[in-house]
Order: sequence, then structure tokens, then C-alpha cells
Amino acid sequence: MAATRPCLLWSRHSRLQIAYQQRPLNLQRVYNRCLSTQKPLSPKPRPYWVPKIDPKPRTESKPLPSRTRPVVSSVAPHVADDAEALIRPRAIGEAPPEQLVAQLRPKEGKPKVWFFYLRITFGLLLVGSIVYSMVTEPLHADAPSIADRDSVSKRESGVTENSPMRLRMEALIKDKQNEIVAALQELDPANKFRIDTWSRPAGGGGISCVQQDGEVFEKAGVNTSIVYGTLPRPAINKMRVNHKALDPDADSLEFFAAGLSLVLHPQNPNAPTVHLNYRYFETMDKDGACNAWWFGGGTDLTPSYLFDEDAIHFHRSIKDACDKHDRSYYPRFKQWCDKYFHIPHRQESRGVGGIFFDDLDVEEKDQEQLFAFVKDCLGSFLPGYLPIITRRKDMPYGDREKEWQQVRRGRYVEFNLVHDRGTSFGLNTPGARVESILMSLPLTARWMYMHEPEKGSREERLLNVLKQPVEWV
Repeated sequence: MAATRPCLLWSRHSRLQIAYQQRPLNLQRVYNRCLSTQKPLSPKPRPYWVPKIDPKPRTESKPLPSRTRPVVSSVAPHVADDAEALIRPRAIGEAPPEQLVAQLRPKEGKPKVWFFYLRITFGLLLVGSIVYSMVTEPLHADAPSIADRDSVSKRESGVTENSPMRLRMEALIKDKQNEIVAALQELDPANKFRIDTWSRPAGGGGISCVQQDGEVFEKAGVNTSIVYGTLPRPAINKMRVNHKALDPDADSLEFFAAGLSLVLHPQNPNAPTVHLNYRYFETMDKDGACNAWWFGGGTDLTPSYLFDEDAIHFHRSIKDACDKHDRSYYPRFKQWCDKYFHIPHRQESRGVGGIFFDDLDVEEKDQEQLFAFVKDCLGSFLPGYLPIITRRKDMPYGDREKEWQQVRRGRYVEFNLVHDRGTSFGLNTPGARVESILMSLPLTARWMYMHEPEKGSREERLLNVLKQPVEWV
């Protein structure tokens, strides 16, 4: 094989021969350095291995190598007096000078093993301390929240009669929401409900079903909401006025709230607006055990033009549901409704009433009886309202009737934003969904300065009834 420049360089460079025979190094880097052309070295040249040689004392000083790379023809190792022995051409495999070989051999003596044992000792101490801390100190993992545990329970076991009341109430309002939306959709099949499912970071969520600008309803909303949260001490003290079962010494309490809320604003001024809301509230200990609970709710009718037969039918449906459980419920809750939906600054009621109740707890009846009462009230809504909207949705009307409807809806907005406790509670709840809360407001309303209905008109008759509630059944 013909001699190449690397082979020639190998035969005359003793340090390359020693490096190859004694250490398994990458000689390619040494080749590259020696065979490179004359170019200025970089400020930080690539490192390469050079064997350490202990030269004899020099008899004369020699200049240091320049900062430029030498060409192959001028390469020569800078050593002392034995330079001639180093650069003498040597055949491949020929032994290098004994002096250089001796310096490359490891020094004899007892190996230093103390550092090895020291590393093992420190490693054992570290592992031992970690194991000790894991055994003696329990892991402080975050316990699952009540909302998470309820979600697992519903997924694994479903909701049965033995489930906590909060899960049974949640299942009830969701079933009724589907039933009501399906019935209302049949009145206006062309305008589909928009259905939004939302969740809360702290737990819970809801489903909002809304229809706007339809043939029957200008705006119709049927919402369910499930809320998990924490009551601070001031809220607990305020609720203890009506619920003595709340722990007076607790700094905070977990709570659960579930409700079905419905508001229907028809297009036709002859068809009445209707509102419904049934809810359940519960406070819990950290382990999810019920601490206190109560039910609330009601439904009421708000016509723009009064038809006595509509009011009578609506109230009779509610009364039948109440009488199944307690004959005192209807007169008591009807009076509560007339008082609650009164607009003080107008000195009139919002509508012709219905029933309203709140804070029904163990002092009223047991939990199962009140749950059955709320279930029957929800079941009476469609039979009480569908015949009314079916009769009135296609009646003729003109601009005058539409203008009066807008005025009455202005009163509806005033009550909801100023006096309604449910709207206030929702807007002040952290993480509340504002769009769902304000779903109850009509799409359009009107405020006219110093508006007075004509004497003897249908508008005046309604206003007189609103200022003096009537016993319809």
C-alpha cells in the first residue's frame, strides 16, 4: 500500500506511536491537528491529548511555538536534548524509547479506596433518611372533594332511594328539565332550544336550555344548576336565624345547592309570562355528612292582560299538588307569594301570584315528605301552564297590546334586579355563570315616562288586581 501523508507522519512522530500503543485514544483528532493547513488558531482550540514528557534540563532556550498551525513538513515535537531520538523515523510496531514508556505507566502503590467507601456511606445515609421519613410521616395528599366523591358515586352506583338527598334532588331536576323542554319544543318545533352544559371549578355545573325569537316565545329559558362551595362564618351566622341546626362554632362549612329555574316570556301579549323555581340547599361536614338542609321554591303567573279562567286554572293546579301533602300549604304559600313578589317602589305585585316557600327543613316535616312535596309541585307545572299558552299564543293583538306588554315587562325587570333574592344570591356567588342567572330577563322591555292606563280599560283592570291580590280558588 502506498505511503500517505498520515502514514509518513506516524512513522516520524514518536508521541503518536506512544499514544496508540499505551492508550485507546481517538488519534483522528491528533491527525487533524497535525495535517491542517496554515490557518490561525482559534482563541480556544479543540483539546487533544499530549503525553507528558519529563525532559532533561535544556542547555539553551528555544522559542515557543507560534499561534499559527504549522504545515506538515515543518511539524516537529519540542523536546529537550532527546529530540533527535523522538523524531527519528521509526517503523510501525518498533518500540518507543524506554524513558517515554516509563512515564506513561501508572505509578505503583496502594490504591486510594477511601473515597469510594465514603461515597457509599453518604449514599446509604441519604437513602436511609428518605425511607425513615416515608415510614414515620404520612403522605399529606389532598383528599378528594365532596363533589369528586359524589361524581364517583353516581358513576359507579347510580342514584337510588338510598343515595344522599343532594344526589336525588339533582337527578329529579334534570329529569324535569328534559320533560319540560321537550313539551315546550312541541309548541314551536322550528325554533330549537340552545343547550349549554357548563361546569364550575369548585365543583358542580349546570345545563342551560334557551330559546329566543321563536314563534311562541320571545325568550324561554329552563336551567338547572348544581353548586358546591364553602360558606364563610358571616354567611353561617346569617343563615342560623332560620336554621338552628347550623354549627355556630364553625368557621366555614361545605355546602351544596341544586335548583331548577324556568322563565317563559311569550310573544303574544295575551299569553302570560310564567316563572318556576324549586331548589334544595345542604351544608356538610368535611367528610360529606349532612349538617343542615332545607327546600325552597314556588311558581307564579304574570299576565299582561288578565283572563280570569287562566288564573283560576293555574292556581287550582298548584292547590291540588299542595293538598296531597298538607291542606294548609296552599293558602299559606299563596300569601307568602303575594308578599314576596310585591314591588315596593311601585306599590303593586309583579303578577297574579301562585305559591312561594323557603327554608322548609326538619322543623316543618321530615326530609322525605318535603322531597315528595317538591316533586309533586314540579309535576303540576305542565298541566297548569300548557293549556293556557295553547289557548292564547295565536290570539290577535295590535301595537297597543304590544306596548303594554313591554311596560309590564319593565316592571318584571325592576323586581328581578332590585328585590329578587335568588338573582342577588346568584350574582354574589363566586364563579357564578351570569348568563344563566340573567336568563330570567325578557328580551325586550319598555319604560315610559308617567304612563297611566286609560280609565275602564283592560290595562287598568289588571293594575287594580295587582294592587290588591285576589283569592282565585
